[in-house]
Amino acid sequence: MNLAVGFFDGVHAGHQLLLERADAVLTFTNHPATVFAPERAPLLLMTAEERLAALAADGRRRVVARDFTPALAAQTPSDFAVSIRRDFPDLDTVFCGANWTFGAGGAGTPAFLRERGFRVEEVPFASWRGERVSSTRIRAALGNGDVAAAAEMLGRPYSVVGDIVRGKGLGRELGFPTINVRPALGNLPLGRGVYAVATPLGRGLANWGVAPTMGDRAWAEPVLEVHLLADPSGPPPETMRVSFASFIRPERAFASVGDLRAQLARDCADARARC
Repeated sequence: MNLAVGFFDGVHAGHQLLLERADAVLTFTNHPATVFAPERAPLLLMTAEERLAALAADGRRRVVARDFTPALAAQTPSDFAVSIRRDFPDLDTVFCGANWTFGAGGAGTPAFLRERGFRVEEVPFASWRGERVSSTRIRAALGNGDVAAAAEMLGRPYSVVGDIVRGKGLGRELGFPTINVRPALGNLPLGRGVYAVATPLGRGLANWGVAPTMGDRAWAEPVLEVHLLADPSGPPPETMRVSFASFIRPERAFASVGDLRAQLARDCADARARC
């Protein structure tokens, strides 16, 4: 049995290189930074449920997900080696990234495991435009609204899933009714702005932001509002996935509601041309 080890946020193109020969995966339910430096824990690309499902690859891989706790962070490299022998008794090869470390203080290395009889294969990083693909780099692209670059590195469009919630009716007042989606992740590593999107109900125009033109009726925190470009054939579901096709413009406050309405009409035309 071959084992891949990591957190795998996004299960991106680089992770896929690591996973392609793995029969099993060891990962964590929470990001290690939530223990080491909670104030610097990143906004995640996927929910834990999405990530574990992607790692399982429709049941083709066994996935063991441990809670990353202070006790686990303090585990010695020797204890970690014992634990993977125990959890994966048929272990043949450990696949890991070229910079992988483990155990307290990151003292464990692939060489450490090899010295203890493990077969370890370090998988080269995937690259895009001459630089390493990483979850951090994908977050940076998303923060700039560059969902096209993020899709290239992820190997698929960036998407989020969330519950459909009642809004304030502001879009309907403007003539652009919206479906309001509360992302399961909460906040998103996504630049505020207007995007062309795809949904199970059809193509749409989405705004991730606070609707600043609405003044005291604006949102206190960013909200994902999706205007469908054509009437759906049925009522919206309770939850919906939104896939981001391209960035149209940053969110900004307009001088008047009329100016905003005119811009939304242009945005819809732009979105129709893009997706």
